[in-house]
Amino acid sequence: MRTNRIISLAMVLCVLAAPRLAHALSTDRDQPMQIEADNMVLNDKIHENIYTGNVVVTQGSLRITGNKLIVHYTENNDLKDAVMLGTPAHFRQLPDGKKVYQKGEALRMEYYRDKDLLYLIDKAKVTEGDKLLSGHRIVYDTKKSVVTARRATAEEKKKGAAGAGSGRVKVIIPPKKKQGEK
Repeated sequence: MRTNRIISLAMVLCVLAAPRLAHALSTDRDQPMQIEADNMVLNDKIHENIYTGNVVVTQGSLRITGNKLIVHYTENNDLKDAVMLGTPAHFRQLPDGKKVYQKGEALRMEYYRDKDLLYLIDKAKVTEGDKLLSGHRIVYDTKKSVVTARRATAEEKKKGAAGAGSGRVKVIIPPKKKQGEK
């Protein structure tokens, strides 16, 4: 039963780490998954796994780091949701055919399997080389392949959202390199 949970965790972490703005390195899925943390609690009664203290997840080119990882399961041990918290939490993964890593960070990363939604919340940022997408909240609909970003709402600012600042969405698209440039 716990082996199934670890396998499910590996699947969710791949989704958490690669919001598919670019395709992840296809061989990563064939590599072993390694999870390191200072502490781990597996609670079968409430279908919850918690990893705390310098959480590091690696699989091939994929690397996710944070302070705390919380994973919830259904009664059938299917993945329900996962949350990675950090100051901020980070991910990096090498897309197929690229030499530059896709990187992302947020204070909170959430994945909801039943909705096929990945959220990067509070100081959210995704980069690939000189390309950048940032905002208070970045949402990726994994089923529709749609990415949205927005600023912090007035209510989120009142609650003290750490990344509220100006709250505006920022996109940087570098100019195409001229032929012969590196």
